[in-house]
This record gives sequence, structure tokens and C-alpha cells, in this order.
Amino acid sequence: MDIFSIAVLIFLVTDPFGNIAIYIAALKNVEPRRRLWVAARELLFALGLLLLFLTFGDKFLTGLGLSREATAIAGGIILFVIAMRLIFPSPQGLLGDVPDGEPMLVPLATPAVAGPSALAVLMTLRNTHVGPIWELYLALILAWAATAFILLQASFLQRFLGNRGLMAVERLMGMLLIMLSVDMLLDNLQSVFGHA
Repeated sequence: MDIFSIAVLIFLVTDPFGNIAIYIAALKNVEPRRRLWVAARELLFALGLLLLFLTFGDKFLTGLGLSREATAIAGGIILFVIAMRLIFPSPQGLLGDVPDGEPMLVPLATPAVAGPSALAVLMTLRNTHVGPIWELYLALILAWAATAFILLQASFLQRFLGNRGLMAVERLMGMLLIMLSVDMLLDNLQSVFGHA
């Protein structure tokens, strides 16, 4: 995968359009003049978590004795499940109720942006990527920047697109993620079983 494909994959997994409602709900009780600062702080916390898992995730998987192929196939399955949740969301949403007050790490930094799916994908990418490691870091920074831009514009985007528009964009992202996950699965199954 090239840098752009990796960045798109990370962007899709962080699901910024799906997180707009979560950001708005979590920030509704924060003073209006502090909302942008709090959102930016939470996005920086999320970036820190994502970088941490990208840096040390492969050591965790290696410590468990997992092969590169097993990790990549499991990552493809995880992506497929995430994509299905984007296309067919549950009535409670991904995170359920959002607590009152000013958020600190939860739910905005994690699990909204740096959720289990994003962290698992980063560990998988680190363990399976054959190119230079800086490509993964650059792809992560690009995906995070796009996600941050969207989430910092959450109120505007919700007014502009409306709930139906946001749902349509999220489902489109789910379809793209399904295609990426199937491609990832097929590539790695071919490497395990050889070319048919």
C-alpha cells in the first residue's frame, strides 16, 4: 500500500463524519469560547495515542508470537466488521450516551478518534508494512489532520449536511472501507495459500 492508501484507510477507520454527533454532544455543556480549544486538545490526545500504538504496536504483536499474515488477515476482518457498523449503525451509536461536563480523553480522544479499531489497524499496519516506517507516520499525520479539520468544523458540517447528509457520507465511507478490507484479505490470503 502507498502512503495515500494507508492515509485513506486510517481516515476511514477514525470515522470523522460518524464522530461529528459525538463531538457536538460531548461539547454541548462546555463554554462556547472553550469548545474549539477542548476539541483541539482532545484531537492532540488522540494523535498521541495513535502515534504510541503505531510506534509500539508491532512489538506487542511480536511478543504474542503472531505472524505477519495472521495479523494482516485479522486486520482485514476487523476492518470489514467496522465497515458493516458504518453502513448499518446501531440505534445507540458506537459509543452510547456521552457524559456531561468537559471531556478529558473519553469519549473524544478515545474511543471516538483513537478507538480500538484505529489502534488495531495501526498495529496491523506496523507489523505488515514492507516500506519505510516514515511512510506510516506520514500517512497517520495526514489522516489525523483531515479528521481534525472535519471535527473542528463539526457544528458547521452538521448544519450544512444535516443528519441525513452525515449518515449518507458515513455509509459511503463504510462502503469504501469494505472494499479496502476485502482487498487486504485477498492479498494476504494469496500470500498464505499461494496464487491460485
